[in-house]
Amino acid sequence: MQGLKDKVVIVTGGAGGIGSATCKRLAQEGAKVAVFDMNPEAAQAVVHAIKQQGGQAIAIQCDITNKAVVDQSVEETQKQFGAIDGLVNNAGWDIFKPFIKTTPDEWEKLIQINLVGMLNMHHAVLKGMVERNSGRIVNIASDAARVGSSGEAVYAACKGGLLSFSKTLAREHARNNITINVICPGPTDTALLAGVTEGAANPEKLRDAFVRAIPLGRLGQPNDLASAISFFLSDDASFITGQVLSVSGGLTMNG
Repeated sequence: MQGLKDKVVIVTGGAGGIGSATCKRLAQEGAKVAVFDMNPEAAQAVVHAIKQQGGQAIAIQCDITNKAVVDQSVEETQKQFGAIDGLVNNAGWDIFKPFIKTTPDEWEKLIQINLVGMLNMHHAVLKGMVERNSGRIVNIASDAARVGSSGEAVYAACKGGLLSFSKTLAREHARNNITINVICPGPTDTALLAGVTEGAANPEKLRDAFVRAIPLGRLGQPNDLASAISFFLSDDASFITGQVLSVSGGLTMNG
């Protein structure tokens, strides 16, 4: 892909399934990757794997729900790598239960991680992008935000907010040559999905149901998402902004 070489990109949740695949793909394309994650050991393992392949990456422990920590983490990235060219808001958390069985404490955690965290990240990087008149942001939402998903009401609400927030910022900053796009994964073979299925009465039956519902006949893999994310960060997507792309194997086909 064009235009990723030597670009500085932050990936939140960079040690997870989709996050680590994205970090590795971006490094393969020549980007300098900042792996933001709550788990420093896991983030460092991703950095080690990237460096073994000749790429450039740093690991930064970051709690995206803490604005002061986010600001400090972005500053540290700039000290080590320079100005931030791209941001991937990938970190997320979910629980799978009917809304009436959830608690306010669970709502708060879902909102803090899935909504407030990405607000903190945008606020920390956008000012610099505006000053340089350049930038790429990719936000990872969910098809739950587009079509609903039983057992994920608050999560879907947060991701729905992310869709409208992204489109609004895309309008506000188009004149600054900053593109902001959204990717909505369908069922993807990650630890998050494993956590969802393990909470079911019959995990294998639920997993099989996911597969049967997908027209392409398989679960998404982290690399499927990494490719789409890298595209939106590249110069190949320089005339695309405010868009929502479902990477779901055809599970959802809304226009």
